Amino acid sequence: MNQHAPVFDDVFAETFQTLLRWRRDVRRFRADPLPDDLLDELLRLAALAPSVGNSQPWRFVLVEDQACRRAVRDHFAACNADALADYAGERARTYAQLKLSGMDRAPVQLAGYCDRSTDHGHGLGQKTMPETLDYSVVMAVHTLWLAARARGVGVGWVSIVEPTEIDRILDAPEGWRFIAYLCVGWPEEEHEDPELVRHGWQDRIDVEDVIFKR
Repeated sequence: MNQHAPVFDDVFAETFQTLLRWRRDVRRFRADPLPDDLLDELLRLAALAPSVGNSQPWRFVLVEDQACRRAVRDHFAACNADALADYAGERARTYAQLKLSGMDRAPVQLAGYCDRSTDHGHGLGQKTMPETLDYSVVMAVHTLWLAARARGVGVGWVSIVEPTEIDRILDAPEGWRFIAYLCVGWPEEEHEDPELVRHGWQDRIDVEDVIFKR
C-alpha cells in the first residue's frame, strides 16, 4: 500500500537550516546529568540513520566506569601534547590555547564502533567499497548530533586519540572498528559560530570553493 509522505513546508526548511547552523562541536559542558530517557531517545533516533545494505553496523559503548574515563582522558592528553609538538610559532601558541575535549565535565561519554563482522545486510553494497560500513556509523553519529541539538543537548567529537588504545581501554570485541569518541551533555555556553573560527584557528571555507563540475 502506497503511503503519503509528510509535507515539509518552508517553515520546517528554515528551522532545519537553523538546526544545521547551531549544530556545533561542543567542548564546554555543564556537569548536570542527562535524563536516562533522553539519552535513550537520542540513541534510538541515531539508529534511524541510513546504512549500506541496511546493515546497521553501529555499536555504541557507554563509557561509565571512572577508571576507563580517566584512562581515555590521560591518553587524549598524551596524544594532544604530541600533536602540539607538530606546530611551531604562532600556530603552536594558538593550538595550545584551544580546548579540544569536553571529557573533563561531559556527563555522557560514548564510543561509536562499526561492527565489521555483522551479518546484517548480507554484504549488499560493500563488495567494491567495504568502507561504506564505517561511513554508515558516521551517518549515525551525525544523526545523533542533530537529534541532540534539537533537544538542546551538545555533542563533541574527540578525534585526538589512537584507535588501538581506545580498543584496549574499552575491551572492544574483535571485528569492531573504532569510529568516534563522543562527549554528550548540556552546553555550558551557546555559539552559532564554530569554536575553531571563534578562537582564530581557521575560518570556514566558502561552499563555492568546494564545488566542481565535470
